[in-house]
Amino acid sequence: MLVNSQEFTINGLRYIIRSAMEKDAKSLSEVRVQIDGETENMDREQGEAYIDESGFRDIIKEDTEQVNNLFLVAEVNGKIVGFCRCEGNQLKRSSHKVEFGVCILKDYWGYGIGKKFLEESIQWADTNEIKKINLNVLETNENAIRLYQKYGFEVEGILKNDKLLSDGKYYNTILMGRFNDS
Repeated sequence: MLVNSQEFTINGLRYIIRSAMEKDAKSLSEVRVQIDGETENMDREQGEAYIDESGFRDIIKEDTEQVNNLFLVAEVNGKIVGFCRCEGNQLKRSSHKVEFGVCILKDYWGYGIGKKFLEESIQWADTNEIKKINLNVLETNENAIRLYQKYGFEVEGILKNDKLLSDGKYYNTILMGRFNDS
């Protein structure tokens, strides 16, 4: 599904949040690899589960056509610096919910991009009668957990020793959800 573009200026940085377009596919492929190498908050290490330009083009096309999918990008001076997706499915028993995921280049942390992605996704979900948003977050990502809780997400479970990070230790994944029963 497509949403209207919005422009924000936070801490002196001007950026646009808009729906992903097929022309973004190459940039998204490159940005995703870079982000995976900048933080261990992602599920992947750099280069793992690689999605090429064609793969992103297919995802964007599908997300644009499906009413319970949303694919947003953050753009600074024409450059994509992050993206988020809400991915639903067509199964009747699960059609009321979506899975939220987000990633932002490290140089652009602290400008409220993740917060704006979350706000836009929640507004889209509420407007489109999506009742539940699920997400997974690494236990060490305390800023993200606080942000999600501020927007009504609750801890629904913990996957113990779920991720092995570069320090050789295992970390828990927190499962969170936000239910809109209105």
